[in-house]
Amino acid sequence: MRFLTQRRRFGDLSEQEVLALAISSEEDDARIYRSYAERLRGDYPDTAQVFDGMAVEEDTHRKALIALHRKRFGEVIPLIRREHVAGYYARRPVWLLETLTLERIRDEAGAMEREAERFYLEAARRSTDADTRKLLGDLAAAEAGHQHSAERLEREHLDDDSRAEEDVQAKRQFVLTWVQPGLAGLMDGSVSTLAPIFATAFATQDTWTTFLVGLAASVGAGISMGFTEAASDDGQLSGRGSPLKRGIASGVMTTVGGLGHALPYLIPDFWTATIIAFVVVFIELWAIVWIQMKFMETPFLRATFQVVLGGALVFAAGALIGSG
Repeated sequence: MRFLTQRRRFGDLSEQEVLALAISSEEDDARIYRSYAERLRGDYPDTAQVFDGMAVEEDTHRKALIALHRKRFGEVIPLIRREHVAGYYARRPVWLLETLTLERIRDEAGAMEREAERFYLEAARRSTDADTRKLLGDLAAAEAGHQHSAERLEREHLDDDSRAEEDVQAKRQFVLTWVQPGLAGLMDGSVSTLAPIFATAFATQDTWTTFLVGLAASVGAGISMGFTEAASDDGQLSGRGSPLKRGIASGVMTTVGGLGHALPYLIPDFWTATIIAFVVVFIELWAIVWIQMKFMETPFLRATFQVVLGGALVFAAGALIGSG
């Protein structure tokens, strides 16, 4: 409750404080755009230029707002920021940049301007003071102008060919960093755990023991694959991206692949659990085929032969060993 009382309501701010809030918001947005530009400059220089230009636009509006404040209220600008005002639109922390894709960054930038314009329009609508209403309306118009400026800058720096090339590069990076390690993990988890799980199942016909073996095999394989992927390549020369991201993708998907057909053995009845596990294995193998076709552009017959036949052989080996 004390935290809530330390935040001001927008309706309680004076005209000077509203202007100060606008100034600090423009400063923050300019920093965010420059962070976007710096993050993208190496791989997407054309989009980086767009964000450089948008940061300059924010600087221009900030200078105009400071000039207006100096004229109306003097040199001392009150210290008030977004986090000081209840309900004021928030910005995504800049340290999350590393987790955002190119298209997501573009969408975030568009949302930033739309949210600011919508907020100022709503604030202007609720204001009963003519001067405050005009001020907030001017700010809303400025934010709308930012959107038009962004579109103009995109036309200047990012033609259709450049954007298409950057989109292809972004897709390739996504495949290298997330899809490829994740697919390798899913294949390893789904296929390599078939033998120990079904060998245990047919040897013991004890669902709880089978589940424990499957759990241990899946988690152990996930940890092993995750560390192996992360340690195998730092991504600097290959361009495959962060080893941490690749390790997480590989480790998690390996564990998921193994747990898929281990979890049915939580069902006490052996044959019910085994039939459900068969169905899950079938779904897992065809999911791998679909991912290979969609992201890796592997022909259907080749993907089917590699995955389904390989999985069937491993399953057969496990079943035969367990039955013997």
